[in-house]
Amino acid sequence: VPAVIAANKGKWSTMKSCSPAFWFHVSETGDEVYTVRCGGARTMTVTMIREICEIADKHCDGYLRFTTRNNIEFMVDDKSKVQPLLDDLASRKYAAGSFKFPVGGTGAGITNIVHTQGWMHCHTPATDASGPVKAVMDDLFDEFKGHNMPAHVRVSLGCCLNMCGAVHCSDIAILGYHRKPPMQDHEYLDKMCEIPLAIAACPTAAIKPA
Repeated sequence: VPAVIAANKGKWSTMKSCSPAFWFHVSETGDEVYTVRCGGARTMTVTMIREICEIADKHCDGYLRFTTRNNIEFMVDDKSKVQPLLDDLASRKYAAGSFKFPVGGTGAGITNIVHTQGWMHCHTPATDASGPVKAVMDDLFDEFKGHNMPAHVRVSLGCCLNMCGAVHCSDIAILGYHRKPPMQDHEYLDKMCEIPLAIAACPTAAIKPA
């Protein structure tokens, strides 16, 4: 953790959201920490992670943290460092023009969606995660960057009834569920998935060796 946070453990007395972009903490000793939050993704490329580390090295002495809702937080110990950091984040865009590091998700707004693995990794989902989450956050983007809600709002998506996406402790939940028993195609089953894992994961025991 940053030295200022380690030095003031247990002494933070005040937290205030200055804008949708950042908030600050004040210690009993008078030390301050300003935290800039931006939306991230559950799955990132190595290139993206290296760019995040580059930003942290440039502005935050190499420190950053990820929240449980896939946000990225950059912490600085002086307010004069906040605007250069915000300007740097705003300047980083994809080729199509969208922000790589959209800033927001603090205070009385919508924070980033937390979600499960989806089809990319998990073997029990009833729906995918990344696609629906991207579509929902595109519509909620203005609320992510604003303070228009009565309180902090948390949204989550769970791909199945296991609900490992924290849908049970969110304000708005999107949940996929299986409506029919899974069907199997013996011709392709052994070519497309790991048989023991598929057999063990099937909740209805409908998948069995032929």
